[in-house]
Amino acid sequence: MENYTYNSYTLQLEGLIVSKESTYPVFLFFFFSYLFIMIANVGIAVLVFIDKNLHQPMYVLFCNLTFNDVLGNSIMVPRLLLDMLRPPSERIITYNECVVQAFVSHMFGTTSLTVLMIMAFDRYVAICNPLRYAAIMTKKMVIKLTVSAWGVAFVLVGILLGLTIRLNRCRTLIQNPYCDNASLFKLSCEDVSINNVYGLAFTVVLFTSSIGSTVLTYTKITVVCLTSNNKSLNSKALKTCSTHLIIYLILLVSGMSNIVLHRFPQYTTYRKLSSIMFHIVPGSLNPIIYGLQSKEIKGAWHKHRGAGQIITNEEGTLC
Repeated sequence: MENYTYNSYTLQLEGLIVSKESTYPVFLFFFFSYLFIMIANVGIAVLVFIDKNLHQPMYVLFCNLTFNDVLGNSIMVPRLLLDMLRPPSERIITYNECVVQAFVSHMFGTTSLTVLMIMAFDRYVAICNPLRYAAIMTKKMVIKLTVSAWGVAFVLVGILLGLTIRLNRCRTLIQNPYCDNASLFKLSCEDVSINNVYGLAFTVVLFTSSIGSTVLTYTKITVVCLTSNNKSLNSKALKTCSTHLIIYLILLVSGMSNIVLHRFPQYTTYRKLSSIMFHIVPGSLNPIIYGLQSKEIKGAWHKHRGAGQIITNEEGTLC
């Protein structure tokens, strides 16, 4: 008869299993990726905050994405790096810490999609209704969109984790590099049918609404561009929409890969890598794509960098 430990307060993380030869290269890759995510995303958020030319709805809404990337990676990567340097038997996490990590991790994925949905709405208004853009996208509207993006994610993820923490646990091993909802309810020996049904409904509703709204928005934008002879409008639409679409597709592919691989236990290693890259790839590429595509962000960066160099030169001359 198998022995079970019921409702243990401490859990063991399986972590990312790599060979001894690969430990430090993989560690350094994740470390520098995390460092870049922090510097790039915080840098853009600060730039938007201090530069008045960037106080526009598009960039303010994008700051939601930068904050989400910082939060989602900070809850997962530092712990992952520490666990890589520990032997498997010492990768211990408390149940409460595990729940918090799972909540923030799912908030990261859900909020990424809801924020991209409100950013798509902003682009739709800017391109399809430019004369009323300022009247529609007011500060009040930006706040409403931001609160709705985070609020919807909070409610959906809250219910998801709420259904899991009600379960009694009879296992202690988290078969994942970090805690998530699926890993948590797999600790239970009770019936998890409700969790599976809600998890499936959660995924279907989120992806259907996200993909549906994005397709509808870009279809209308495409129609406007095709029927318009305004080359300036078409060029602006192509640049801003391609940026948004690339970010959306990166997130969608990363998320879908993680969900699909969860259904195939034989690909555990690939699933673990996919779940980590789901956080790291979007967080790394978002600031690069927006930074390279946006003239305003590049202009603000060069302006403030130039101002910083002038101040440094003046201080050097005075000394």
